[in-house]
Amino acid sequence: MLQSEYMSVAGTKNKEDFRTELLRFTHHLGFEKMSAMLVVDHVLGESEFFTIDNLPQALEERCLKPEFFQKDVIAQHCRVKSLPLVWNQSTYVASDAGDLWEEQARYGYRCGIAMALHLAGGRHFMLSVDRDQNLPIDPAELTRMVADLQLLAVHAYEAANQIFIPASPQSSVNLTPREKEAMRWTMEGKTAWEVGNILGISERTAVLHVNNAMHKLDCVNKHQAVLKALRMGLLS
Repeated sequence: MLQSEYMSVAGTKNKEDFRTELLRFTHHLGFEKMSAMLVVDHVLGESEFFTIDNLPQALEERCLKPEFFQKDVIAQHCRVKSLPLVWNQSTYVASDAGDLWEEQARYGYRCGIAMALHLAGGRHFMLSVDRDQNLPIDPAELTRMVADLQLLAVHAYEAANQIFIPASPQSSVNLTPREKEAMRWTMEGKTAWEVGNILGISERTAVLHVNNAMHKLDCVNKHQAVLKALRMGLLS
């Protein structure tokens, strides 16, 4: 996928455009169904849930019931883990939840890929793409799908954060000139080795600059850090 396609998701400004871009990306990956959820945990009070999906109404009403969530394999995996879950009927059967698979399969949810981001500040973002046809048998093709979804989740989280929870004024983040240069070349898709060559520093030092920037921006990976730096005007 081209970087511009990810940025088109991250750059959405309202809920409807966000849903449109997510569905467009979902179809491009070869899936018909999509579900995204931003969860914000509060120290005092109940958690907030913000969802975007194209679930059939009957299935959506079923999914909102606590007993469904507590038994659903995908929901329980994403609640505590960040590793992508590639699932099908056997995944549910192995967890003694074959009846749930049978129920959702009637609506075209027979297999898919799901993952979650667990971030600072009690924020969580879950994204899944689902379809009626079997997933690819070729490991390389399936790996590409998973990698595309992981990058999509990072960009979609940034958009969801801006749309559902408008940012409050933030204290200034001061990146050093070297950190900005390293982040700028990272934004262009360069590896740490390539950044080191461009800036005349070692690969290890390039990694250090990027990691320092990630820490200052309170981000979990370099892709999220680049997006946040762009939004804050630290990169152009």
